[in-house]
Amino acid sequence: DRDWNRCRAMQTLAGAVRSSQAEVALPMYAANLALIRRHWSCLEDVILAAQSNLSACLQSVGRDDEALGLNREIYASCVAMLGVSHDYTIATGYRLARSLCKLGLVEETKIFLRDQLLPVARRSLGVDHHL
Repeated sequence: DRDWNRCRAMQTLAGAVRSSQAEVALPMYAANLALIRRHWSCLEDVILAAQSNLSACLQSVGRDDEALGLNREIYASCVAMLGVSHDYTIATGYRLARSLCKLGLVEETKIFLRDQLLPVARRSLGVDHHL
């Protein structure tokens, strides 16, 4: 399908330029996510990946508030779709905690880590796992 090829091309190009020109990559990631949502709304894992790329790019250009909102959405979707114990959910929880901390939301970060993320991670990954 042409739209799928266009979508993959945008994602590849955005990934190639993100490290040196995040401002250029940002609209590509946003367009990629919009295209995926419009044509493949049932592919939740693909949407999560596109959201994660967009969030990382937003953080790269200093739009941390927007990245935090997206990271909250990603984490909630992972919990609903995969469950709290899934490795990917734990990883997105870690990214959410980093976003909270970066914005100076230290108390919220502590509560989230202490009450939600770390107990689940320890049960799922084991106490010896390096988070």
